[in-house]
Amino acid sequence: MNTAPDNGEPLSSSAPPSSEPQAAPAAGSFESLMTQFARDYLRDRRSERRWRLGLRLCWLLLAVVLVWGGLSQTAHNSAPTTPHTALVDLRGEIAAQSEASAEFLLSGLKDAFEDAGARAVVIRINSPGGSPVQAGILYDEIRRLKAKHDKKVYVVVEESCASGAYYVAAAADAIYVDKASIVGSIGVLMDGFGFTGTMEKLGVERRLITAGENKGMLDPFSPLPDRQRAYAQAMIDQIHQQFIRVVKEGRGNRLKEDPELFSGLFWNGEQAVKLGLADGLGNLDYVAREIVKAEDIIDYTPKENVAERLAKRFGASVGTSAVHALRGIGSLH
Repeated sequence: MNTAPDNGEPLSSSAPPSSEPQAAPAAGSFESLMTQFARDYLRDRRSERRWRLGLRLCWLLLAVVLVWGGLSQTAHNSAPTTPHTALVDLRGEIAAQSEASAEFLLSGLKDAFEDAGARAVVIRINSPGGSPVQAGILYDEIRRLKAKHDKKVYVVVEESCASGAYYVAAAADAIYVDKASIVGSIGVLMDGFGFTGTMEKLGVERRLITAGENKGMLDPFSPLPDRQRAYAQAMIDQIHQQFIRVVKEGRGNRLKEDPELFSGLFWNGEQAVKLGLADGLGNLDYVAREIVKAEDIIDYTPKENVAERLAKRFGASVGTSAVHALRGIGSLH
């Protein structure tokens, strides 16, 4: 029995076969997929090659900067110069491995003294002081270079020349300051903290084991016995006397008699001139023009190598990648 659907069309007992092939869409999809895969692969390869090439060029540029810096420094040191004032800057804390260390500054000082065109050497100081050892090395070497090359040395003080910085300045033939410069502080200190009272309040027990009764001397978590305090005081008193001896040796009878002179006090530039700690007021240009009589100024202060400074900023992983890239520079496709 035949039945009719709601729309009134007769229901056929068999549907006509589809005239579209079933396998065609699958074949077309596979071909499209492979094409896209090939394009992505080629794009990734090109991107990888560009990245490798860019990295190699960056490191090649870094190498060029390194070589250029070395060559320019060599040319500067070896080129004959006309009469001039040689300048070396001493800035910041005087400490080992700093830009105001003896090791760092001595190369510039030696170059300045050895240059036949340098009529005199000016050390421009802006420093609060620092290590007495580093200051002592600089003082001794400046005096040695003065005697060896028979050249005058002048110090020009900017904001401050205190403590260890004045120790270095005492080696100069003359010291020039600004009227507001801070000069002096001829003294020695040894500072630290003591936490024994705090530890007692907190109920903390200090466990310190030493071989040698004074090995833990000045330990901030242990009491400071009177005998050890006296020993430390005697030691810095000796260093203070070394400092005083150096200043008297360098300044001679220019120093005025004043009970506070070696007490650790500091003064402004005008007062320093009156006390004999400085010889007059003047800046770098004044000293070069009026004292040295050579207005041209050449800076011999050592400069940190540009390539080294840049290399320090790269991480270990970047450095490793660069090494691998440079090794494969001959196999770039």
